[in-house]
Amino acid sequence: MEIQLIRNATHYIEYGGKKLLIDPMLSPAGAMPPIANTPNSFPNPTVNLKVPVTYLLQADAVLLTHTHPDHFDAIAATLLPKDIVFFCQPEDAGKLREQGFRDVRPIETGIVWDSVSIVRTSGQHGTGEIGKRMGPVSGFVLNAPGEPVFYIAGDTIWCPEVEQALAQHKPDVVLLFGGSAQFLQGGPITMNEEDVAMVASAVPDAQVIVAHMEALNHCLLRREDLRAYVAGLGLSERVRVPEDGESIRFHPSSSRV
Repeated sequence: MEIQLIRNATHYIEYGGKKLLIDPMLSPAGAMPPIANTPNSFPNPTVNLKVPVTYLLQADAVLLTHTHPDHFDAIAATLLPKDIVFFCQPEDAGKLREQGFRDVRPIETGIVWDSVSIVRTSGQHGTGEIGKRMGPVSGFVLNAPGEPVFYIAGDTIWCPEVEQALAQHKPDVVLLFGGSAQFLQGGPITMNEEDVAMVASAVPDAQVIVAHMEALNHCLLRREDLRAYVAGLGLSERVRVPEDGESIRFHPSSSRV
């Protein structure tokens, strides 16, 4: 397995002989307005892509956690081939079909795609009224022969749903969407430092990768601060915070980098 962070939640994954594009946000820097009611007013995304869009369009399928524009923007909806395999949560299937995608495969609980098994998990995109207004979000667990078990948590904070997914699937590699995104009211709607530490503690044999940082105006947690935090807990060997464009390759059937 190889995981390449493209930007924010967008990743390009090679897994089980397949190429997966996760949560494609393909707009150039500053093309979208700032997320409203947040501490900063910078237009989004705050940084450009470091890889050509044509490279990303070679994917065999898209795996979409939810349709918020920082995970699936208008540029991606326009540029992606309409016949690409599109895995999503059931709530988003209609919207994707309305946008012209012809091979939309909503995952209720799980699906098998050639040799790759994909199981959907749930989470909490914030707490209280804000969490309810953010709508449903999903994560996914990937399994394939000779590959590590790979859990993509999606836009969620640490919550019972994440704890259950970790206990049930026992992943070798966990991808978290961090950044401690938040509005002027309420708490974080994506993972902060403490959430990342909770995940690492729950799966002490797994490698944890943290993305969804330094690309959106409402993400307040910076890479250097998270790295310092996990170093203070002695977790630097297990918690990776990659830069945009960085790839991490894992040995088959293990979480060893």
